Amino acid sequence: MDNTLKIDIIILSYAKDDALKALTTQTITTLRQSESEKEISFNIIVIESNKNLKPWQFEHSTTIYPDVEFGFNRYLNIGAQNTNSPYICFCNNDLIFHKGWASEILKLMATDASILSAAPFCPVTHVRDGYPFKDPYLPIYHIFSGWCFFIKRDLLKITGPFDDKYKFWYADADYLNTLKKHGIKNYMVTESKVTHLGSKTSDKLEAALYKKLTALPNAYHNYKWTDRNYPYYLLKRLYLQTLIKLKLL
Repeated sequence: MDNTLKIDIIILSYAKDDALKALTTQTITTLRQSESEKEISFNIIVIESNKNLKPWQFEHSTTIYPDVEFGFNRYLNIGAQNTNSPYICFCNNDLIFHKGWASEILKLMATDASILSAAPFCPVTHVRDGYPFKDPYLPIYHIFSGWCFFIKRDLLKITGPFDDKYKFWYADADYLNTLKKHGIKNYMVTESKVTHLGSKTSDKLEAALYKKLTALPNAYHNYKWTDRNYPYYLLKRLYLQTLIKLKLL
């Protein structure tokens, strides 16, 4: 009988050049080295945006090339739909996983069945931002470092799939607002360490695409969670799209 605990790992990748391909490979390598294979089995799903690589597969993973336009939450949903383990971790491709990171989160979740969402501690980002080290389990609503967060699959039965109107930025803020809406806490597990190397993929995006993936989600996020004025949102979206097209933004 196999008693290995299985965790689905969803990694969003845009391997448009050798450096970014190596970045995703490094994320997978450090992940596989982070836990004992006898205790934890990682089912790694890479959602790859560079369709020119198809059907090439990242080693030790199942690499999926969606036939739909990129969207952060859309691709996360594809990952969730193609897996079935009781635990899922959603990740960027610019992470370094440290020893025992998953074990520490599982240790927390084992203490209370109602804990459905947790995030690891980044030794770079969170230290820079001044988060305290005293409490090993810090209930927090904070933008994740490297979009790395860990859930029980049961959470999706409560919240539903991720809002795929978010193409890039604000997907994390929307997720945390959704948790608040349902009265669900997110925990930062300070002994679970995953280093975020910094926005290596988004730094290489073309300017127009970057604006499209950042400015437009901001307008939608404000509409959804603040003003709820749909006509104003549509006008603002049209205005931003025009500025982006004319390269005035």
